[in-house]
Amino acid sequence: MSVLVTLELPAKAGTLDEFMAVMKEALVATREYSGCEKVETYLEHNTSTVFLVEQWASAQHQVEYMDWRMETGLMDAIGGFLAGSPVARTFDPKSDI
Repeated sequence: MSVLVTLELPAKAGTLDEFMAVMKEALVATREYSGCEKVETYLEHNTSTVFLVEQWASAQHQVEYMDWRMETGLMDAIGGFLAGSPVARTFDPKSDI
């Protein structure tokens, strides 16, 4: 069953354009990763927070993806752009409601 994952990434002042360029390139691989059904990117202008809405075939697919990202160093690469810790949330669909 698909899951929805949100990820908030608060960008440091003055780094947004470069951060968005890094994310644009990184999200190509995300969208191609096994189990990724879609990724949408939003920007909250007042805070320069990048907000990702991801749909995965399962929570396990997303966990494997995050493990891969940690191993390949993406989180280290974007860490310098962040004004705070990333906030991730995972949601299960409730189609019966």
